[in-house]
Amino acid sequence: MRRWKRFRTTIREWKMVAKALVSTGHPMLVHLIPMRRCNLSCAYCNEYDDFSEPVATELIARRIRRLAKLGTSIITISGGEPLMHPELESIIAEIRRRGMISGLITNGYLLSRKRIRALNEAGLEHLQISIDNVEPDEISMKSLKVLDKKLRYLAELADFKVNINSVLGSEVNNPEDALIIGRRAVELGFTCTVGLIHDGGGTLKPLGEREKEIYYQVRDLGRKSYARVNRYFQEKLVNGDSNGWRCRAGARYLYVCEEGLVHYCSQQRGYPGIPLTEYTREHIRREFLTQKPCAPNCTISCVHHASMADFWRAPQKLKAFVPKSKPAAQLPSKPGPMEDLLQLD
Repeated sequence: MRRWKRFRTTIREWKMVAKALVSTGHPMLVHLIPMRRCNLSCAYCNEYDDFSEPVATELIARRIRRLAKLGTSIITISGGEPLMHPELESIIAEIRRRGMISGLITNGYLLSRKRIRALNEAGLEHLQISIDNVEPDEISMKSLKVLDKKLRYLAELADFKVNINSVLGSEVNNPEDALIIGRRAVELGFTCTVGLIHDGGGTLKPLGEREKEIYYQVRDLGRKSYARVNRYFQEKLVNGDSNGWRCRAGARYLYVCEEGLVHYCSQQRGYPGIPLTEYTREHIRREFLTQKPCAPNCTISCVHHASMADFWRAPQKLKAFVPKSKPAAQLPSKPGPMEDLLQLD
């Protein structure tokens, strides 16, 4: 039964890809934030606080319904730490009721057998845990030593697909840990990926030679992973090269913060900074054609994945100014004239 449920998810994913190839006027992936607070405080992370209250479930449900109207394919719940939200399972169930694929990014600390069964019941289809080291240190408490028991629970009980993501970069004390974490993930039957730690603007901190070697070894461990599709994207960054690609943030990928505002991504919060309730297909068309100056050295792989179906079409005619050194200013809430732009539907 578990294998059949995962197979059905795979079928739904292929339908999502087909839809993306046929139509460009809808978001493929949305990161939705119902909880900014986190139970950890990793030194490299700028996406959490230690005081925020959870967003009301009914408010999140209205946002999900709005995203469904925009034709969204996948909603991944992120944070902060979303497992701290007291009604997370209701949020996941609402995503499924609206016909969208449901995902969750968590640090895994709050997983238990009971919680995994509840996530199964709600209809979760994807879960990702980021594990930064083997032993906890001053940079991160997301360690294999602490989380291995949670991984065994997932291997035993989860009906959904599980990916374990490790990290490489200048903030990581022991880069060899990424290889140990990847091997453990594969041993338990999960996929594994390795992420590159970025700065506050979403760009790469250069990797050393040993880190590069480890990156390639972990990459090969994850040979069956869905994330293999962005192999050349990360490899160019690993080798210090920029990527020439058409970032479709604000169109194919949306980051909807706890305030209900739409942003390009977690590292460019403030652009376009429009309430989701006011976000329309005209905004999607505009951002689809807007060139993002941070794109060449961007490490945000989820945005890259969501943009892949459109690399070959619709050259970006519009330019956006996104300063990296101070909070982003808000773009106009209404798109400009569209008569001279490519019609996308």
